[in-house]
Amino acid sequence: MTAQDFETGRVATLRGIVRKLCAEHDDRLPFHGWHHIAFVSSKGVEFARRNGSDTEIVAAAALVHDLNYLVRKNSEPSAGESLRAHHLRHSGFTDAEIDRIEAVITESHTASRTCEISPEGAALSDADTLFKAVPITPVVLSHRYLAENDISLGQLARKIVDEQAPLVEEGIYFYDPDARDRYLPWATANLDLWKSLLDSLDDPDVKELLRSVNVR
Repeated sequence: MTAQDFETGRVATLRGIVRKLCAEHDDRLPFHGWHHIAFVSSKGVEFARRNGSDTEIVAAAALVHDLNYLVRKNSEPSAGESLRAHHLRHSGFTDAEIDRIEAVITESHTASRTCEISPEGAALSDADTLFKAVPITPVVLSHRYLAENDISLGQLARKIVDEQAPLVEEGIYFYDPDARDRYLPWATANLDLWKSLLDSLDDPDVKELLRSVNVR
């Protein structure tokens, strides 16, 4: 089952709302737009079914997990809490379910997640992390992240290395064993790329090259 299999009910309603929001604000979400949400939703449900967690909670969390980027650039998930609650409530989720979804989103956040995580949080985390690790992401989408969040290339590289390298070292980059076996090589190659990029920024000629092509 994929996220698209929720053709009726609350998740379908929420999916329509979020897709419309993404379309209306497409210029503000070049990285965290519908392409990202659709991927994370589909993979999140797949991982939820594999680990036996609540697929509806994971699907809903995946659909709204990055709405904070509509509230404020380069923000933490907490910035989108009120906006998420509004749309979840409108879609038919109870206050208790909204609290649970918010907890799943919070515990799955890359910058702060740990080995102590619910099955739902693990499913969402693995889906979102996979989007980061897919080899096309640094090649095709990194410039979109820079534009969306108004940060420099060095800031993005530092963020990726500081947040993701410890997860690899702790063995929790992926929680799902099959995902770890299949995708961890992608993740380590991606991290090696960003580590090399950081190292290259110390070279004066590389700095001049970036200036010459108007890259911060």
